[in-house]
Amino acid sequence: MQTHKAKRVEITIESVMQSRLTDALRDAGVTGYTILPVLGGSGRSGEWSRSGQVSRAGGMVQVTCIIRPDRLDALLDAAFHVVERHIGVVCVTDCDVLRAERF
Repeated sequence: MQTHKAKRVEITIESVMQSRLTDALRDAGVTGYTILPVLGGSGRSGEWSRSGQVSRAGGMVQVTCIIRPDRLDALLDAAFHVVERHIGVVCVTDCDVLRAERF
């Protein structure tokens, strides 16, 4: 089966910034993404957990996109403008997809 090169971008950000991020991605031409809740983790500021949170203000989400490599720079520029002043991590990895026309 033939596969096609793509980029997988994972952006972990404070949940209150989710709509600002997805608006920026759409403005940059990103047509698809998946949003997942982040249950907890550990980083530069130490461990944290979503457990016991009353609102989504203290939580994090992960927005995952799979795109064609030629669209990566526009996505990263859009994401950076949202993430640069907030807690957030952006990861880019190479991946292969089966149906390139969907990305």
